[in-house]
Amino acid sequence: MKVVILAGGYGTRLGEETDIIPKPLVEIGGKPILWHIMKIYSYYGFNEFIILLGYKGHLIKEYFANYFLYQSDVTIDLASSDMKIHNNYSEPWKVTLLDTGKNTMTGGRLLRAKEHLKDSPFMFTYGDGVADINILDLIKFHNSHKKILTMTSVQPEGRFGSISFLENGKVTHFLEKPKGDDSWINGGFFICEPKIFEYIKDDNTIFEKEPLETIAKQNQLFSYQHNGFWKCMDTLREKILLNKLWDEKKAKWKIWN
Repeated sequence: MKVVILAGGYGTRLGEETDIIPKPLVEIGGKPILWHIMKIYSYYGFNEFIILLGYKGHLIKEYFANYFLYQSDVTIDLASSDMKIHNNYSEPWKVTLLDTGKNTMTGGRLLRAKEHLKDSPFMFTYGDGVADINILDLIKFHNSHKKILTMTSVQPEGRFGSISFLENGKVTHFLEKPKGDDSWINGGFFICEPKIFEYIKDDNTIFEKEPLETIAKQNQLFSYQHNGFWKCMDTLREKILLNKLWDEKKAKWKIWN
């Protein structure tokens, strides 16, 4: 099963950093968040990726084109232009990089990958979210209901703590950043049947709008509820938090050795 990753957005809420590089190349612990996402799938044996590029996509192409240089020791003979690679630590990944247009919407980007998926089920996620999700359990759940689409749902951690009261204003205890008010949100990590493409019209289709809404109305959308760690790097604050977790060796999404 191939893994399709959205990597074409602008990432405007990350400030000046995404003026220079695309959001999926923003680093957590010295590695692009895109690398972290791919490592999650690779841990479970899924090593074939289709990356959907848009804004500054050429930089993601350059990253993978030179990946073995970043991961290895090399000797370069400038006179002869020969290069010898030592200690190649590259992952066993096959990566297809597709230009899907700078202003294409999420559904349109996915539609551009159709010819590379050969009418087979595939996995699909966003290029800015990490989790300690068990991919094999996700697949097992998807296969159990035999519908078009499985969406992983999560309960994001609240930004502020809350206070519990008894009568007359007596405070009983504090809750440190509890999860959302029993609501679940789209956490990415989808599994799609090829029939999903029948719901995507063109480049202007937003995957989270008409396709998901229509599939849900037809009872073809199931939610896999993930109760573990999940975090989307949408803002500078979240980038700082993810780096802090990595530096303190508390990165729960790091399920690989």
